[in-house]
Amino acid sequence: MKRSITLATLVLTSTLALTACSDTTSTTTATAESNETHQEATTTADEEHGGHDHPVDGGAPPAGIEEAEDPTYPVGTEVILIADHMPGMDGATATISGAFDTTTYSVSYTPTDGGEPVTDHRWVVHEEFVDPGEAPLPGGTKVVLNAEHMLGMQGATATIDYSTEETVYMVDLTVDGMTMTNHKWVTESEIQPAE
Repeated sequence: MKRSITLATLVLTSTLALTACSDTTSTTTATAESNETHQEATTTADEEHGGHDHPVDGGAPPAGIEEAEDPTYPVGTEVILIADHMPGMDGATATISGAFDTTTYSVSYTPTDGGEPVTDHRWVVHEEFVDPGEAPLPGGTKVVLNAEHMLGMQGATATIDYSTEETVYMVDLTVDGMTMTNHKWVTESEIQPAE
C-alpha cells in the first residue's frame, strides 16, 4: 500500500513537472475585436504592449486642422482621461500634446486588412476623410478614411455614426505598459483636470 502511494505520488509529481516545463507561449493569432474599446488582441508579441492596436506614435495632426485658440486644456497640461477607447485608458493620466477646433466623428467600418468590422470607433476628425465636403456631415454618410489610428483603417469606407463639435485633443499617455505619443483623439468631455 505504501509503495502504491509512493508510486502514485511520483507519477503525479512527474506529470506536474512536465506540464510546468512545457512551452505555453501561443504563436497563433487570436483576434478579439471589442466594439466598446475598438482593440484587437493579436499575437503574443503584441501582448507586451497590452494588445493595443494603436501606433506608439500617432504622428502629426492632419493637414488643414485648426489649432484651438483658447482650449480648456492647453498643450502641456496634465489631465485625467475618462474615456474607454482602449483597455487601461479610463482613469489614466495623460499630457495634452495638441488641441484643435473641428468636427469629430464616431464611425463604423470594415478594416481593409480583412479584420472584423469596427463599430462606433471614437474618434476621427473631419480632416481625416478623403474629400469630405463641408462639416458637419450627418449620421449615415459614407466616407473614405484617411487615418491610420488602427491597422486596416487607412482607405476603408466608413459610415458616420454621429459627430460632436467639442474641442478635440491629442494626448501622450502610458496604458498597460505602452507609452503612446500624439494619441488621436480624445474629446473635451472625456477629460478631467488632474488633481
